[in-house]
Parts: sequence; C-alpha cells; structure tokens
Amino acid sequence: MFSYYGSKSKIVGYYPPPKCNKIIEPFAGSARYSLKWFENDILIVDKYEVVVNIWKWLQSATIKDITGLPTLYKGDDIRELNLSEPEKQFLGMLAGVASTSPRWKVSEFASIQNGRKNQLKRIADQLYKIRHWKIKLDSYENLENIEATWFIDPPYEFGGNGYKYGNIDYLYLSKWCKSRNGQVIVCENTKADWLPFKPMTKLHGAMSETVEAIWSNHKTNYDNVQKTLQF
Repeated sequence: MFSYYGSKSKIVGYYPPPKCNKIIEPFAGSARYSLKWFENDILIVDKYEVVVNIWKWLQSATIKDITGLPTLYKGDDIRELNLSEPEKQFLGMLAGVASTSPRWKVSEFASIQNGRKNQLKRIADQLYKIRHWKIKLDSYENLENIEATWFIDPPYEFGGNGYKYGNIDYLYLSKWCKSRNGQVIVCENTKADWLPFKPMTKLHGAMSETVEAIWSNHKTNYDNVQKTLQF
C-alpha cells in the first residue's frame, strides 16, 4: 500500500502460498505477502516505528482520509503540511519511491509518480484488506514461536545498509528461522549464504540486477535449482 525499499510487489507471486491460516511477517515493511493473502489471520511486526505508525494509521483510516490527502508537487516540504505525523510519514514514504525512510522534499519524479489522485484511490480501495490485521512494534527475537506461515524478509546481508535497523546477526537469525513452528519462507538474494538459499528469479532494481533467492522448511518449486544458475 506504500512504497518501501525491498518490497516484494513485483515478485510476490513467486513465493509459495501459505500452508497455515496464521501469517506472521516479522520484518513487515510494506507487507506485500500479507496483502496478497490478506484474508488470513495476519500479524505484521516491525522494529521501525515509522513503518508501524503508517500501518496503524492506514488500518484506522477511512477512504476519505486517504483520498483527501494533498497532491504532492515538486519542491513541497511534507513536514510543513497541516497533517498528523503518521499522515506525513505516509506521504513521505510515497515521495521516497522505494526508500527505507520518509523523504520530506518532493522530487519531480515523486510528484509525477505519487502526485496523482488515482494513486491514493488505489490505496483507499485496499483498506478493507487490513482491518482485521494485528500490527505490532517489536523485534523479531521477541515473537512467540507459534504455528504459522512465517514470511521472513529481513534486511539483506549484502544490500541492507540503508535500513535504520539493518544491523542483523545472521548466524542468530538463521537458527531462529530454522526453529520456527509451521511453514517458514525466508527471502534473500544469491549473494547470501546464512541459509542454503535457492535462486528464484531475477529482480531488476533501479541501480542493479539481483537474483532473488528463497529458503523454506517445506518443499518449493526451486529446490532443484542450482545456486550458480544464471537466469
């Protein structure tokens, strides 16, 4: 529903469907997997208070709250708008265009991409999907190990430096992922080796091209793909 660096919006369809009714995203970000399977019992968790603030505001917002937000124009300073802090943070993420934090000054590109009312209408039309979600400000280590589909999309080992909480102990995270009850799906790219990741698909970013990878404790369509395979 909002732009965020590392979002799985382009490739969410490549991931296995949930095997459990409960879905937990411990590194929620823009929670694209949960949005795809929104009918399930959803818990999204993030350590970054801005992300949680935005999600909680969206959950309680009306369609008019969204469509009534001001259009963004080049040169606008979002911090100066007469809006609540979560509203400013939300618009800042839209203006950031796949950023890890809100961008307060609106660029020409952001004004073209996010200054149109149909962008806000599209978001408003999805509000019903998140009304029943549970949204929590916390770190992944503190979560109860319950039976669920765990969709784990942490800051990547190589390329996650832009996140506020991007400093991850990947050895610990590896053990933690393996210990989860239920179905576990972990996202990374093929540069990482803290789990035996399998290549999934190429992803063309603004600055580079990467091969997205997956690890799961259940069988996937990618189990027999060699890590060195070039797509």
